[in-house]
Parts: sequence; C-alpha cells; structure tokens
Amino acid sequence: MAKKTRVALVFGGRSSEHSISCATAAGVLAAIDRDRFEVIPIGITRDGAVVLEPDDPERFRLDPAKLPEVTDNGTRVHFPESTQTREFTVTDAEGTARSLGQVDIAFPILHGPFGEDGTIQGLFELSGLPYVGNGVLASALGMDKHFTKTVLGAAGIAVAPWVTIPASGWRHDPQRWRARAEALGLPAFVKPARAGSSVGVSRVDDWGSFDAAMAVAFAEDDKVLVESAIVGREIECGVLGGRDGAEPRVSLAGEVLVSNGGFYDFAAKYLGAAGVDLVCPAELGENELREMQRLAARAFEAIGGAGLARIDFFLTESGFVVNEINTLPGFTPISMYPKCWLASGLSYPDLITELIELGLAEVR
Repeated sequence: MAKKTRVALVFGGRSSEHSISCATAAGVLAAIDRDRFEVIPIGITRDGAVVLEPDDPERFRLDPAKLPEVTDNGTRVHFPESTQTREFTVTDAEGTARSLGQVDIAFPILHGPFGEDGTIQGLFELSGLPYVGNGVLASALGMDKHFTKTVLGAAGIAVAPWVTIPASGWRHDPQRWRARAEALGLPAFVKPARAGSSVGVSRVDDWGSFDAAMAVAFAEDDKVLVESAIVGREIECGVLGGRDGAEPRVSLAGEVLVSNGGFYDFAAKYLGAAGVDLVCPAELGENELREMQRLAARAFEAIGGAGLARIDFFLTESGFVVNEINTLPGFTPISMYPKCWLASGLSYPDLITELIELGLAEVR
C-alpha cells in the first residue's frame, strides 16, 4: 500500500469568519480521500491558541442555532522549528510533549485576517512547509479590496468605482470623506476593506444611514471601502491553478439570485436566509461564458494567484465588472466554489485532492 500523504488541516482563526472556517473543516474532513490522505486537524481559537482537534467532522458541522467554534482544550500544537524538518509536535493539557510526525503539506482553510491575508502563508514559508493555495502576496492582495481593485484596474479589468476611507481620516475630517463618498451616488455599499463572507457589509440607500454603515464596517477593519452599486447579474466562477505551468482553469458560472430585496449577506450565504438561491450552471451565452472565463483567468494571474480563487462579477449591459477576488473562497459543500466545479465535472472530494496536489507541486 502506498504511503499516505500527511495533511495538516488548519482552521478556525482569529477573524470574524471563525465559524465558517470551522464549517469548511467539517466539509473537508468528511470528504477527503482517506485512502490517499492522513489528516491532522489543527484548530486555532479566537484568541490565537493553536490546539489539536479530533478528526471528527460532526464536531464542526454548520448549525445556525449554534455556530461551530474551536475552543481551548489545553493542548498546544507547535509548527516545525526549522526548514530542516516538517515535524509537528503537541503538548497536551498536562504538559506532556509528543511528536505528531512529519507533515507533507499544510491545508489552511482560515478565512479572513490572520489566515487568508498572507500571514499564515508567511509562517509556512518560514518553516519551509508546502501548503495549499495562494502565496503571501496574492493572499494579501486578494484580502485587501482596495489593492485588489488597484491591481485589476492596472491590468485593464473593469471594477466598480470606489473610495477608500481610513479610520484616522474618518475621525478627523468625516465631512471631507462623506463628500467623496456621496460623489459616487446612491445606492452604495460600505464594506470593510479586509473582511469576507459579507461580514460588516451594508447597503446604503440614503445618506442618513451612511454613518451607521461606516460604524458597522469600522468594527471589522480600520479601512473601509465605499463602492457604487452596480446594476447587473451576480455571476461567480471558480479558478484552479494550471498544472505544470499551464494556464489557470476556470469553471462554469454560477449565479446568485436574490429575490428578497436585500443582498447576498452573511445570513444568506450560510444561515439559509429566504429569498436567495445559488444557481449553477448559470444561463450564459457561449460568448459570455468564454469572456467571463478569460477575465477570471486574467484576474487570477494579475494578483499572482496559485491554487484556487473564486472571482465574483457583475454582468452589466456593457459587460463584466469584477466585484471581488476571494483567494480562500467559501469551501463548505454548499458553497459556490465547489458547486461551480461540481457542475464542471469535478466532485468535492476530487477538488480537495487536486488542491493538495497543486500545493505539493508549487514552487514558492
């Protein structure tokens, strides 16, 4: 029997998307090919403690009544101490240390800051440990919506008009920044610059509610984007890195259909809110699909992407506008990224295998 690849699955984390990361862990633990992979589940608490978790997907299932969470069980997992080894160790709650053995690859599924933003990717690179997904720079770019838009604009890819407002500027001269935001017109969206899963996002339909929306966003980040609302269909697709230097692969399109008068917020994405449907594959003409796939691959390459990303578009009367790049997209079995790849012929377990193999082949 072939030796199994040992995978350190890292999840939870310090961001407001902690519970979604745990739900993603449940999906991966349930679906990963156990004939090929041995998993070491490593949880990070909301306070940043790195703990050893049981290999039990039921522990982290997404339950709207009680969102899953990594709790501090007293253990402490220690990453490799140098590039000369890939050995992980753990100290149990009583203080006894033991080896977890050599790890072949880390699979971070940490959404949001301190995981999706290049920080843990940097830790893996310092340790000389292969890992799944985007590198330090692409992760940092994709996490920061301001710099994502700046890079995509330089690459000739259409993005929504925006204003970036720093917390210090808002405190000292709110009238100046409010005037710049009002120049975008209504409706507008107010977003934390470095958060995901629609956490902290508000739609503003009158300027009387703008200050409250800013307060919600600043609770998540000290930099906030105000964007013009774009009228168009919400189209998304998945990207996989190419094999052996080949071009990125792009899935069929999915579409977010909102019929409740709101927008695709956290509750709609993960808590089963009514009036929101994910349709995959979306109804696109052949030329529209080809253009979306071309732009998705170009956006992925523009940020130096590796492994995976989900590209979110608006399809307007004048063409596609990129809304966001998600370098660690929602990856629960019901999320759009795996749904798009399933519609494209790649099952959830095979998608997990492909991402691990891409990570093992990546030269950092």
